[in-house]
Amino acid sequence: MSTTEHALLARCAAYGTSTWADAMDTLGIAGVVQGIPRRGGHGRIAGFAVTARHVSGGLGDFDRADFAVGRLVAATGPGRVLMVDAGGACISTFGGIASLAASRREATGVVIDGACRDVDEIEATGLWLAARHVTPLTGKTRLRLQAMGQPVTIGGVTVAEGDLVVGDDTGLVVVPRAQLEAVLAAAQHAQDTDARVEQGIRDGLSFAEAAAAANYIPARAGAPA
Repeated sequence: MSTTEHALLARCAAYGTSTWADAMDTLGIAGVVQGIPRRGGHGRIAGFAVTARHVSGGLGDFDRADFAVGRLVAATGPGRVLMVDAGGACISTFGGIASLAASRREATGVVIDGACRDVDEIEATGLWLAARHVTPLTGKTRLRLQAMGQPVTIGGVTVAEGDLVVGDDTGLVVVPRAQLEAVLAAAQHAQDTDARVEQGIRDGLSFAEAAAAANYIPARAGAPA
């Protein structure tokens, strides 16, 4: 990862997913990932997307080599969030061994619109991983790696290679790389507004008064404070 990318991710990591979601709302960007909770790791991550797509079938529909989990692991690393579109299938894409390998590569995170398994082992590696499902069902001969580096859909959001991915205890957001600077500016504005509301409440104002003063939620005429 270049020095420029490292500095950019440091700026991005300063904002939680709620702030990013508010910023994207102001710009009309749909970027909140739905239904994919964190299964391992902790805290906030920020990284650039590396994309992959799995197609699913029944046991024996594909060769074991088609699973290609080694290619997925090899795509991870510092500042990179592996985004795997498995079509929401309840078949494991990542387990304990793959998570250990990704953690050894210092992967920033893994997000799967599909499933993982071996949650206790994933937690032991410290890898930040989110998946729609948890299942013991292996992807070997049930999943085939169809593409890497192409746009995918994760939790209802289109993700392109290089988009910003931020995850924390609240959720996941994806920011299109081409609009990142504009969304960053909006995130700073949203955080500044939140800070003014919080300070107003600490100074003794009611929520309504503090929100109106910061233009967070303007008061209606005649409404009680």
